[in-house]
Amino acid sequence: MSAMGTVSASSSLTVRVATLALPIFIGQLAVISNGVIDTMMTARYSAIDLAALGLGASVYVSIFVGLSGVMQALSPIIAQLYGAKKFEAIGEEVRQGVWLALFLTLIGALALCFPEPLLNIAQVSTELNDKVLMYLQLLALALPATLGFRVYASLNTAISRPRMVMLLQVSGLLLKIPLNALFIFGGLGLPAFGAPGCAMATAISAWLVLLTGWLILRHQSFYTQFSLFGKGLDKPNVKAIKALLKLGLPMGLSFLIEVTAFTFMALFIARLGNHTLAAHQITANFGTVLYMLPLSIANATCTLVAQEIGSGRLTDARHTGNAGVRLGVLLSVSIGIIVWVSREQIIGLYTPDVSVATAAMPLFFFIAFYQVFDSVQVGTAYVLRAYKVAFIPTLMYAVALWGIGLGGGYMIGFDVLGVSPAWLTGAAGFWLGNSLSLALVGIALVWYLKRVQHLVETAT
Repeated sequence: MSAMGTVSASSSLTVRVATLALPIFIGQLAVISNGVIDTMMTARYSAIDLAALGLGASVYVSIFVGLSGVMQALSPIIAQLYGAKKFEAIGEEVRQGVWLALFLTLIGALALCFPEPLLNIAQVSTELNDKVLMYLQLLALALPATLGFRVYASLNTAISRPRMVMLLQVSGLLLKIPLNALFIFGGLGLPAFGAPGCAMATAISAWLVLLTGWLILRHQSFYTQFSLFGKGLDKPNVKAIKALLKLGLPMGLSFLIEVTAFTFMALFIARLGNHTLAAHQITANFGTVLYMLPLSIANATCTLVAQEIGSGRLTDARHTGNAGVRLGVLLSVSIGIIVWVSREQIIGLYTPDVSVATAAMPLFFFIAFYQVFDSVQVGTAYVLRAYKVAFIPTLMYAVALWGIGLGGGYMIGFDVLGVSPAWLTGAAGFWLGNSLSLALVGIALVWYLKRVQHLVETAT
């Protein structure tokens, strides 16, 4: 192929990834905007409720993301079946995914109802602890709906119909705004609940979104080819569920490792006071918003690569994966620069509290800096999942994020060795450790992806 042809093919792949990624990104942005709205509205209620939201959200996200990560094994499996045109097998996978969601709900609900072992690490006041406990127990009511929606989302993303997911996610966001206002600040005869009110709003909107998704699958003619209904809910198929868990457990664990690195950052930073914890919450929340772009590109890339693998086009799968990772990196570099230049204005949107804003300012250096590494690691990890490879990447995450990120951040932030400069003590030390760990795992995953691609292509 000529150089001009190679460039044209690469541009075409990039456009395919971007086209699929855009509705995924909008939908994910809507999801994460729920947290942004929670943070902004609670910040205007009280500082202690903002701290409770930060701590409670860190615990909830750790549980939900780990369980949701297991559910995401459905997406590459369905995408490969779709590429191979095995449509009825997709319906069977979806029904087994429902059983898996129910099983995971039981585990997650127990963890949310009895979170005391995690909360004890934070060593916070009784008032703050009670607010966090109520917040988490209310979110247990939302968990069945949010995990059930993962089945709907995995199916539609895998068959290149992410707009169906996006529309429901945006609708859920629009519904949550007035519900938040009602339950946080009170009204219509209801008292003001503060941070726990966010959880009430989440539960109501999540169940309405799930019900709408089910009605779409049940009544839209496009989905009849997958035989989703008409056979009832199959009995649990041990073989099918084992296949889901073989891929899903390491995927869920890798998500859990990544999120718990932030969770324990919040738990340790809570010892430094409510204002420092609130500043960390603002920084972590906005960092999560930024993460949605490379995550959406990675998700789209995974879908397209898995479809190519399912149809037997392994060289095209490699080129598509590489194009997706490149696109994510280029966009993340641009975003990092914009964030650094605009950090004062961004923080001002979150809080009017000068002391909280001052504490958050230096932390924004890190979320501007590590965007490129975050993009590399998430893009590469998702391409590996398209190949149904997740175990070794999970080990890499554990060593890098828990060992270097959290462990190193603890030593720097609390100056365990007595050598940390003043500007790196406290929350900044934790953010530096996290940034270095993302750089390390990104490099390791790129090397491993090249190895997997070579082995798969030479084996056929």
